[in-house]
Amino acid sequence: MRRLAGIFALFLLAGCGAVISEGPGLILDREGVVASEEALAARLAAADVVVLGEVHDNPVHHARQARVVRALGPAGVALEMVPEASEEGVQAFLAEGGAAGEIGPAIGWERMGWPEWELYAPIFEAAPGAYIAGGGVPRRQIRKALRAGAATAYGPGASEIGLTRPLDPQTRAEVEDEMIASHCNALPREVATGMVEAQRLRDARFARAVLRAREKGGGRVVLITGNGHARTDRGVPVYLRALAPDLTIVSVGMIEFADQDPSRLTGLPYDFVWVSRPHNRADPCEGFG
Repeated sequence: MRRLAGIFALFLLAGCGAVISEGPGLILDREGVVASEEALAARLAAADVVVLGEVHDNPVHHARQARVVRALGPAGVALEMVPEASEEGVQAFLAEGGAAGEIGPAIGWERMGWPEWELYAPIFEAAPGAYIAGGGVPRRQIRKALRAGAATAYGPGASEIGLTRPLDPQTRAEVEDEMIASHCNALPREVATGMVEAQRLRDARFARAVLRAREKGGGRVVLITGNGHARTDRGVPVYLRALAPDLTIVSVGMIEFADQDPSRLTGLPYDFVWVSRPHNRADPCEGFG
């Protein structure tokens, strides 16, 4: 009860209730119904795995992730942004007295292509003592997935986790369309087909990172990842359910939304969505013909 009360306080401090009528800060459940801070807090507190999505460069999303992590006090944190190859080094760094807020520089964050470390550091600092698991997939495996498919790139265990089952044609077409749109409609369809396989490989590897964090940490795990990977219909939760069907998983999509009409947010593939205003960024498609 003390932990649950602390999570309630987290959301009250975040001011969600005060801005629900404005759109940003709005929390909706899977059915698109406005959810209270208490409802979200209770679901998170009861979960074995909490998946927190993000738009990578949105500072509001990272601040919210850090507050949730601090309130939950997870035994493990798995992150898309940390390479699996760096996981052992992170544990050694922490065991030798390194500060969680310095993990990024220690693993060469500035060379990885993610937004600045200062956005992510509070998430690490919010979980002192947690096992840090890396979900980042080596480029050679990504290239193999692009050429030969996710199951081949994954290797042993691909059938167990569900990668040998092809996506149904409608889902595959939808994901390919999303890939093409996210690349300013300049991506050839055949390239998008390979990228879907790379996405599936990454989702499966992230699921494995979650399970390592749970095993090594000995308790609840929070996964930090992009919204696409946080989807409950075809993202990391699908592969987690294949490997560990008894786990309770709650996924929160951090959604950018400028419209004040929440009815347009129904049917999104998350257990909850937490709305923010769109981050002020340059148009990534500017300059495309």
